[in-house]
Amino acid sequence: MNDITNTRVVLASRPQGEPVAANFRLEQVAVPTPGPGQVLLRNRWLSLDPYMRGRMEEGPSYAAPVAVDAVMEGRTVSEVIASNHPDIAVGERVVATGNWQTHAVVDGDSITRTLGDTGLPVSTALGVYGMPGFTAYAGLQEIGRLQPGETLVVAAASGPVGATVGQIAKLQGARTVGIAGGEQKRRYLETLGFDVALDHRADDFAARLRAALPNGIDVYFENVGGHVFEAVVPLLNDFARIPVCGTIATYNARGAVLPGPDRLPGFMSQVLRQRLTVRGFIQSDFHALFPAFLADMARWLQEGKVQYREDIVEGLAQAPEAFFGLLKGRNFGKLVVKLD
Repeated sequence: MNDITNTRVVLASRPQGEPVAANFRLEQVAVPTPGPGQVLLRNRWLSLDPYMRGRMEEGPSYAAPVAVDAVMEGRTVSEVIASNHPDIAVGERVVATGNWQTHAVVDGDSITRTLGDTGLPVSTALGVYGMPGFTAYAGLQEIGRLQPGETLVVAAASGPVGATVGQIAKLQGARTVGIAGGEQKRRYLETLGFDVALDHRADDFAARLRAALPNGIDVYFENVGGHVFEAVVPLLNDFARIPVCGTIATYNARGAVLPGPDRLPGFMSQVLRQRLTVRGFIQSDFHALFPAFLADMARWLQEGKVQYREDIVEGLAQAPEAFFGLLKGRNFGKLVVKLD
């Protein structure tokens, strides 16, 4: 396979605050020959996700950081072009950790074959029918535990996780309030069926949120942190549940002392007083739910009960700039890179 050229993006250096172009490097290298049990993939679609910012840091996390000079991590939809695995055929389309590159050699047992015969576009396996969709599904089911008639609020509600959270919550009989950044995204939430859609960039956002929630919040699905969380906290009901899957507002400030008063003691008192459930999670914590998610989500998508939106970028070389935009909320829908 040494005559096949692999184009890849590596982590050239660790960012100091906000990532910049100099933190990445585009390279071309030969593709190694797959060994026993391995397969060679031609990556067709690459997912860009907020968690990748954490992989650029050396600090403690739930997963190891990307090493300097190593290929940036990422999930891909890929085509098998050579196989030394007895159960995987050349030509199969699979989901894998193929990373920010055009080709990858991976262990055959590490891939996921979720595309099936659903009739869905293959890119959805990186979005609503993949990790982001499953994050919404698992966080609601295992931590949110919504009951009909309760009120759910979700931040970053126009993104792949938040939009799915809101739509599943409606299917479960909840009242839903979605928060997004900008009027265009706010209007999009209305098309998804949110009962109330709010723009967190509005000067009077906190007042509008309070007015929209006369009966408080039973479940707050946290994707953002920052000033959105500050506006939500006073509105939480007793026994409210807070699944925490992201805090993108502070991803570029890891290790820094943030300005403003220390609100943690007051919040911890509120957690005790109101018997709040606050739980961070990653979707793989609930892998046993994945088969049920695939069945439910395929049905909802086919029946038109769940809608989704993709933000497609053309070409691997555009991935770093698209990633910068993701961290600033410039994407509109699930951000994917088309590698062909």
